Amino acid sequence: MDVLEPVVRAYDWGSHDVIARIRGRAVPSPGPEAELWFGAHPAAPSSLLRDGRPATLDAVVAADPEAALGPVVAARFGRLPFLLKILAAEKALSIQVHPSREQAELAFNGQPALGEPLYIDDWPKPEIICAITPIRAFAGFREPADAAALLARLDVARLAPLAGALAAEPTPERLLATMRELLTWPAEDTASLLAEVVAACAGIAAVPGPDADACEAVVLVAGDHPGDLGAVAALLLRHERIEPGEAMFMPAGGIHCYIRGAGIELLANSDNVLRAGLTPKPVNVAELLRIVDPAVRVPVLRPRELSPGVWVYDTPAPEFRLHELRLADAPLTAPGVGPRILLCLTGEAKVTDASGAVIELAGGQGCFVPAAAGAVTVDGAGRVFVAAPGL
Repeated sequence: MDVLEPVVRAYDWGSHDVIARIRGRAVPSPGPEAELWFGAHPAAPSSLLRDGRPATLDAVVAADPEAALGPVVAARFGRLPFLLKILAAEKALSIQVHPSREQAELAFNGQPALGEPLYIDDWPKPEIICAITPIRAFAGFREPADAAALLARLDVARLAPLAGALAAEPTPERLLATMRELLTWPAEDTASLLAEVVAACAGIAAVPGPDADACEAVVLVAGDHPGDLGAVAALLLRHERIEPGEAMFMPAGGIHCYIRGAGIELLANSDNVLRAGLTPKPVNVAELLRIVDPAVRVPVLRPRELSPGVWVYDTPAPEFRLHELRLADAPLTAPGVGPRILLCLTGEAKVTDASGAVIELAGGQGCFVPAAAGAVTVDGAGRVFVAAPGL
């Protein structure tokens, strides 16, 4: 087993508080800290000490895949199949969609050899986020008729034709066409449209009602990203609030956008993201609309108790499964087989493998447990998240 030194990703939408506080550092942090990566992704692999020498987790896995991953995971995936993160959003981040495995393989292999690649690798990127603070998000499309009704309720004259067409033809195809028109609105008219939409949303948000939360969220993201048409396109998406302990699963083709909040995020070990707004990063509206599936729901999940103190968030992703250990009076066996990453969120935890080797973790610390380590027990008091393959 190895203690991992995670990597901070300092995107501008990150928190100055959450990750620093979890890691026991001074608050506020000097700059935004958006994500803390525990894993073997080549863009930001965790570091560790192996035989007293510094190494990275991706290199350790590559040096002996069967010991690190076990024969089944090594044969199926060839690398650590998941990436564990703490995500902390102080501002809205992009409207985005992740590809399926088939879409990623075809697109990655069909890319021109020259130029900036749109697809980073040939992997899908399903993900789950478990809220550790309340999270607000846009997640999945509204029903077409519902989206048409909200556009009409705004009473913005330039949106009336779109609302009318969607009401007359409440189909997924028309819904995607409406999003395309909103995201490609003429540049010379963008500022005026945004001003009218934000003013209309502010009026709806001021009165309690079924659309108040969603409209208030549109005002928030418009303030985070001035001049970005993604704030208008967000009107076509469902607004969700995820409370601590709940989770949200993003399958392939499911459109989503985190607005505020922090959580434990577990995803397939890929960085394939197609973006359509609310970001300074490159966007590709056409490709996002090609792979998005308006029928895909982005469900809110609650954990299932496997045994006293051991909980699981069930998802269909073969690359990962997220478990939580709620430590109290007795040691618990960490679930999962093959490679695992354990992250102590709060309190303290002592991790013991089948050979008797011990690692002690405090809040914000994590460790890698290779398949060769066998079963591990965890003792202490606090909350420990366990990432394992979903096979």
